[in-house]
Amino acid sequence: MASESGKLWGGRFVGTVDPIMDKFNSSISYDRNLWNVDVQGSKAYSRGLEEAGLLTKAELQQILQGLDKVVTDLRLWMRQTCSRLSTFLRVLIETMVDRAEAERDVLFPGYTHLQRAQPIRWSHWILSHAVALTRDSERLLEVQKRINVLPLGSGAIAGNPLGVNRELLRVELNFGAITINSMDATSERDFVAEFLFWASLCMTHLSRMAEDLILYGTKEFNFVQLSDAYSTGSSLMPQKKNPDSLELIRSKAGRVFGRCAGLLMTLKGLPSTYNKDLQEDKEAVFEVSDTMTAVLQVATGVISTLQIHHENMKQALSPDMLATDLAYYLVRKGMPFRQAHEASGRAVFMAETRGVALNLLTLQELQTISPLFSSDVSQVWDYKHSVEQYSALGGTALSSIEWQIRQVRDLLQAQES
Repeated sequence: MASESGKLWGGRFVGTVDPIMDKFNSSISYDRNLWNVDVQGSKAYSRGLEEAGLLTKAELQQILQGLDKVVTDLRLWMRQTCSRLSTFLRVLIETMVDRAEAERDVLFPGYTHLQRAQPIRWSHWILSHAVALTRDSERLLEVQKRINVLPLGSGAIAGNPLGVNRELLRVELNFGAITINSMDATSERDFVAEFLFWASLCMTHLSRMAEDLILYGTKEFNFVQLSDAYSTGSSLMPQKKNPDSLELIRSKAGRVFGRCAGLLMTLKGLPSTYNKDLQEDKEAVFEVSDTMTAVLQVATGVISTLQIHHENMKQALSPDMLATDLAYYLVRKGMPFRQAHEASGRAVFMAETRGVALNLLTLQELQTISPLFSSDVSQVWDYKHSVEQYSALGGTALSSIEWQIRQVRDLLQAQES
């Protein structure tokens, strides 16, 4: 007895589908996210059928009226989603750049290996993360270009035999191009993988920024303080203010990475054209889109409301962080850098041995290391002088910070246009 399931493919089958299998096979729980854009695609395809003479104008009108009530296409949905995420990302970057400009005179320690390294401007730290995010912004626009390719009219494998004008469909739905090969079009999910990779890399950058801020907010650093709007208290210890917003940003990175890796594992073993495994693409995209939407907005809130402790940043600067400057001083006097580095190291060792700060070594003591030291060595111990010497483009001098701010703003403006 033929199937009475009412399913389009039911004519080939006898009996009913196991209810558990039916639920396992179903994608309606997340396909419903696509209803609005699916209507757009179906309307365009109906107009293509009318142009090919397969629908009358009356039939077309009836279909269009009916489609004002129904479902969607992944590329259309992702195109809209990328535009929305691109806006959220740009707002975050603009917030960071505005903050960098407003606080460009604040100095604090820069770190390598989580150890104090050299004095830098606070703005230099902010811009280091903003620049990474501008690459994410640019990358998202590139992904969007590859999403914006029309697969409609490819059929199941061999193409469309009904003379549908795919160029008309492209124009109707405002796609940038049409897929070249119908077999590839039915199974290609590069654009999904690229979107998930974009999100993974963006989350990497946001997670690293979050980790820095978590550290800077501890009592041990005490450089920054999160707004109450982005913190919580402890259920046990009343004195604590926990950086939950930043910790959640850091943790969400793992969820996004997992979705990206999961889809790639699904794709890697598939034979040509469509296979049901590809049903996994939508759930991954929807979850990651929701995560990125939340994370970008929370990150913007954190940055815009963050309080910095200028004095604590200033007090964290110490003369030993100027050891490299001491070497540069000797280089400017004509000493090769290798020898200058060694001489500076000997000065550090001398100060440690004598239990004094590096800047408290006398000129006579320094001259036992090198006769090139003279009274002007005192300029080395000025932190502002230290950061200002890094005036090459990309450095931490004020002129370079202002150049970086202009560069990032110009990049954002170019991307927006």
